[in-house]
Amino acid sequence: MTERVAIIGGGKIGEALLAGLVSSGKPVKDLVVSERNAKRGDEIAQEYGVLVTDVRAAAESATVVVIAVKPDAVDGVLREISRASDDGDSERVTVTLVAGLPTAVYEAALPAGSPVIRVMPNTAMLVNESMSVLSPGRYVTDEQVEKVSDLLGAVGKVSVLPEKLMDAVTAISGSGPAYVFLMAEAMIDAGVGLGLTRVQAAELAVQTIRGAGMLLSESGLSPVDLRAAVTSPGGTTAEAIREFEANGFRHAFYQATRACAAASAVHSRRVDLEGSSQPNN
Repeated sequence: MTERVAIIGGGKIGEALLAGLVSSGKPVKDLVVSERNAKRGDEIAQEYGVLVTDVRAAAESATVVVIAVKPDAVDGVLREISRASDDGDSERVTVTLVAGLPTAVYEAALPAGSPVIRVMPNTAMLVNESMSVLSPGRYVTDEQVEKVSDLLGAVGKVSVLPEKLMDAVTAISGSGPAYVFLMAEAMIDAGVGLGLTRVQAAELAVQTIRGAGMLLSESGLSPVDLRAAVTSPGGTTAEAIREFEANGFRHAFYQATRACAAASAVHSRRVDLEGSSQPNN
């Protein structure tokens, strides 16, 4: 059976997924995009050769519908998906890349028993290096989880975790790239303070972060082992790490990730209390 994928939303994340699927060999005929901005839709159609249409038509013939829009557009999208005929086929799965909205919101808005998978990607999807975490809803089968995992594998690594951990996922991988970018900013500013030009400091910091990430990913060694390998007793790195720890580096990460997870939980609870404006069909 041909698996047709509909991507609802042609913004950066939607386009990143589309580009990854095309690069991985997914036939263009099995991809369709819905983008409400006509100019943007034309750009996507010309760039990738895919059909660009409205939400209902995109969902009509798809076995996987990926929602990649802003949170305030979700209700309208769900209304149109609900109206799309599936010819009695219950295999269509709705995948949401929208931050902060639990699967219960989608399950309440879509026809009863609709399978929904919530995904927390991160912005590294733009370079096919996302960390995407899947949380299946109540009506999702193992085969559907595998199918969606394979699709998202085109833009990075995939993990499956229960939705109760999604706030922690948000704090570590969802928001994680911002922490790295902040560290890069700090490294560059520190380099300038030590006499490097901003261009020189940026080159050193960015490549250092890139190389360190590859070591973490490919060496098979733990962060502790890799740090120890760079830290000679009484050496310059040991002195730098002593200062980091004395100034609360590790504690700052604990506090920041807890604050992020707490904010995510508050948002999800608010959505649950407000409920969905769309009843089951």
